Amino acid sequence: MFGYHCCFPKKMMLFLFLIIFCPLSTFSLTAGIAKGIITPDVSKQPVGVFGNKMDKVGRDIYARVLVLNDASKRMVIVTYDLNCLDVATPILRERLKKELNIPVEYFIPLATHNHCAPIQIVPENFEYGKWLAEKIFNLIKEAINNETGPVSLEFGFGNVYHLFSLGNAPVDYEVQVLKVLKDDGTPVAILFNHPTHPLQIKEQNNVIDPGHFGYAIEFVEETFSGTMALFANACGGNQFTKNMMHAPVTVVKKYGEELANTVIQIVKEKQRRIDGSIEGSFQVIPLSLGKPIPFNDVQRLSFFYPTDIGYVHYPDPKRDTNWIRSLFKHYTNNIPFPRKTSDKICTDDEFLIEDNPDNREYPCRFEESIVVRIGEFIFVALQGEVCAPIGMRIKDTFRNEYPIMLFAYMGEHNLYIPTREIVRLDIYQARVLQEQYASPVGWAPTVEDEMVSAVRNQIREILRRK
Repeated sequence: MFGYHCCFPKKMMLFLFLIIFCPLSTFSLTAGIAKGIITPDVSKQPVGVFGNKMDKVGRDIYARVLVLNDASKRMVIVTYDLNCLDVATPILRERLKKELNIPVEYFIPLATHNHCAPIQIVPENFEYGKWLAEKIFNLIKEAINNETGPVSLEFGFGNVYHLFSLGNAPVDYEVQVLKVLKDDGTPVAILFNHPTHPLQIKEQNNVIDPGHFGYAIEFVEETFSGTMALFANACGGNQFTKNMMHAPVTVVKKYGEELANTVIQIVKEKQRRIDGSIEGSFQVIPLSLGKPIPFNDVQRLSFFYPTDIGYVHYPDPKRDTNWIRSLFKHYTNNIPFPRKTSDKICTDDEFLIEDNPDNREYPCRFEESIVVRIGEFIFVALQGEVCAPIGMRIKDTFRNEYPIMLFAYMGEHNLYIPTREIVRLDIYQARVLQEQYASPVGWAPTVEDEMVSAVRNQIREILRRK
């Protein structure tokens, strides 16, 4: 008896030490999901991505919400079958912070980059954008109310090879999959990506349809009944399917099925488990711009293009010359030329200006990036159409030590973030900054390295947090 009483306190102390300092499961996650149709009223004929009026619905388009909660922080991922989410993004950021206590670094809005849907930068579609903000906010609240758990996370990846690239660049074929699993191993949600433009159904520019990504989602959900599949685009600004942008419906469906089959295989296999608390980070990356062309050249251009009509909206054919009027204005009014992308604010209609027109809490400044760490898992979301080599360089820096999942097309506006080679070649992805966003100057050739370096540093900083 003496020995028993003597040893008991030591055993009890050891037990308490293990519970406090060496818990078996440090964190417990819950998850909530919701989805809703965001197909617009086609009787109002919204303007599509190609500048056309949309008056038919092939298949409905959706917004989907996945919420992850570690009991301290809540991460909200929203995907939508749209080209981008311009008008709604600052509205949602402000409401989520004020009404649901969700800061900007934990709200990740991600597009499929669908081209057969209303485009958000056209003023006549702004009301639809405001409606989207209300719709998505309510879906987020629904997903929060649906939170259940505990759930576990697994991350896996594979490849789908029906892609090609522009700009003398290697092709990123990677498909990444995040599984949200119940205790019995059945998936609650499946989030996946692929770095490419969507393939749309040929000769249906007036028809609302989610493209080959929509078919991929349908095939995944048919395989895993009761599961919500979410797709969002990765860094594929310079990548396309083998049919480029349009194909017959049979081909569009085939590419969707190929993508889905790889996702299904990844989901069925045991993958790396993700465990840990949620920690987020948001930053604006100031990317360098080039020097303006000489004023004599601007004067020569003014003989061919109007300089007195101001900025014109998409789809006006003179939109591509907005940069000339911006250049002329800077010279004639002695306005300092921007040296960094962050020197300018982007309006809802895509014009780069000096001041915030409506004093919003979250003005759009390029280039935004969000990094969220869940344990050792790194979740990266980048604004705009980031070209594939940039994403590949970021992923390859960390993938041997940490599982890393990377998205682009986050938040407002689809400004291309080009590679050094694309800037050198001066192809479309490099010219969009001026031709679509009315920047008086183009990119500096250092933009790729600056982008990669800034995101790498952001990731390293959040990995240092405990």
